[in-house]
Amino acid sequence: MAATQAATIRGIDISVYFIKDGERAKKFYTETMGFTLTGDYGPQGGEFTFPDGTTFGLWKLEEGWHKNGGIMFNVDDLRATVDELKSKGVKINDHIEDTPVCLMAFGEDSEGNDFILHQRKNGRN
Repeated sequence: MAATQAATIRGIDISVYFIKDGERAKKFYTETMGFTLTGDYGPQGGEFTFPDGTTFGLWKLEEGWHKNGGIMFNVDDLRATVDELKSKGVKINDHIEDTPVCLMAFGEDSEGNDFILHQRKNGRN
């Protein structure tokens, strides 16, 4: 009899940031970042599912907030995106990281969470 694998990780269903204020955070990501809200959980937060099927979420914890980071949002034109978001008041570091494979700019959302704007150089988005 073949052994069965009890736990198989198949992928990531959603990547979530913890937030302080659900309505403020949803407003930042819809109005400022231009995301489309695909799941609204009222003051607890919401979800945004992108055209490639990935989902980003916001969730207010009962026990309080702690800083999150590590999300890289894919963009077609990093410099244009940085300029647009800065014009809307988004905190983005002036330094653009230029690596052999990508360009990256580091920002902060309305809740104090860090994010990265990421443009691949190989044309794969």
